[in-house]
Amino acid sequence: MTQAIPIGSITLGGGAPLVLIAGPCVIESRPLALQVAKTLKQMTDELDIPFIFKSSYDKANRSSLASFRGPGLTEGLKVLQEVRETLGVPVLSDVHTSAEIAPAAEILDVLQIPAFLCRQTDFLMQVAGTGKPVNVKKGQFMAPWDMKNVIEKFKGAGNEQVFVTERGASFGYNNLVADLRALPVIRSFGTPVVFDGTHSVQLPGGQGTASGGQREFVATLTRAAVAAGVDGIFLEVHPDPDRALCDGPTMVALKDLPALLVSVRRIDGLIKGEIVSS
Repeated sequence: MTQAIPIGSITLGGGAPLVLIAGPCVIESRPLALQVAKTLKQMTDELDIPFIFKSSYDKANRSSLASFRGPGLTEGLKVLQEVRETLGVPVLSDVHTSAEIAPAAEILDVLQIPAFLCRQTDFLMQVAGTGKPVNVKKGQFMAPWDMKNVIEKFKGAGNEQVFVTERGASFGYNNLVADLRALPVIRSFGTPVVFDGTHSVQLPGGQGTASGGQREFVATLTRAAVAAGVDGIFLEVHPDPDRALCDGPTMVALKDLPALLVSVRRIDGLIKGEIVSS
């Protein structure tokens, strides 16, 4: 069983029910972020699923200079704070530079390390020093067993509130593969594991100046990951993914989310029940 990490009023890991981390890829506008957060809160309340709202105030790693990045640190954190205070849900977002860490830690319940920064030791140590729960996105270039060293960096800095999100591994050019063997490997380190069903179907840079994706496989991979015993799922969602300003090809339409949540909740209940009874 993995370590239990308290995040606001919910618990990730330690045999607790499956947690949903979800929201638009990037904060496109205040009204859209609040609309999606409110809808997700209603869905998860009805299904009794613990929920963390995720959206990025800045997407620093974009395919093109012309790509939409978001409102930036100051305005983005204001939106996330409003979501947190209005709806009473924990909020999560990426941090990309040392200068962002302190202001982000004042607002966010979880700081997220982007996949391409997961080995930047000095940066990780600074994030660990906040004492906040940290979600490390596993780099596409990392073997699952190599994440043990990343986890140990946080623990060595005195912060054991760290969990890992699997988001696929590089497989040739402009493609990722989700190797579900990674999930039990990372869980063996005792840290909670989350599966990112949307970034795992990404085709990085696949559209030339933007990333493509295969949204049709999100549900299949997510259900398989929950059956493998993850502690949470990470899904980027949008009212109209085809018109989204970032990562539209991989995001799940809000209208399609309830059916997926019902199925993974049932699978998680079965798996957790088997674990308890054994």
